[in-house]
Amino acid sequence: MFTPLTRRDFFVQGALYGGSLWLFSQLPRPRAVQAAQLSSQPQTLTPNEWKQLEAMAARILPTDHEPGAREAGCVNFIDKALAHEDAALLPTYRKGLGGVEAVALKRFEKPFSALTPDQHDSVLVSLEAGNASGWPAEAGDARAFFETVRVHTIIGFLADPKYGGNRDYAGWKLVGYPGPQHHRGGYSPAQMVGKEKIRTAWGEEI
Repeated sequence: MFTPLTRRDFFVQGALYGGSLWLFSQLPRPRAVQAAQLSSQPQTLTPNEWKQLEAMAARILPTDHEPGAREAGCVNFIDKALAHEDAALLPTYRKGLGGVEAVALKRFEKPFSALTPDQHDSVLVSLEAGNASGWPAEAGDARAFFETVRVHTIIGFLADPKYGGNRDYAGWKLVGYPGPQHHRGGYSPAQMVGKEKIRTAWGEEI
């Protein structure tokens, strides 16, 4: 059963998503990087699709005492990825978001982005279970779409900010990752044994 990810879940699921995150970090994605650096405005998602996807991401990684997917700009990351290197997934998103809207309208007679958090969760639970009433057959597999959005959201939260997500290093701060030290000469022996502090990508020392 779907539940929004808590901060503890991040560490528990780290092993599950770590491989995907590592693979993503090794792939050159220059067009997405360039697009993210030029603008945080939608490049491929429509305004309504952006609102829908942001509402989904905000329940997958909700805001509590720490920033969540909304504050970290995860949808901006997804938008830039879909506009460029992940363009092959754009039809999946278009059909899937249309399916989410159809489920919301049938169940609550409102667009998905206008629902309450509890109603959002109710729709997402049904997607993950594959029994969403009102989901159109032409939208594909509801479970596969939900999992695609979930993984993209988490990657957008933890990937290098140059890709358009992880705004203000929200994801890295949460998991205690100081940034890619190999770009700055790596760790010194004293840092590795905790005798010297490590300067993070955002300028703090830990």
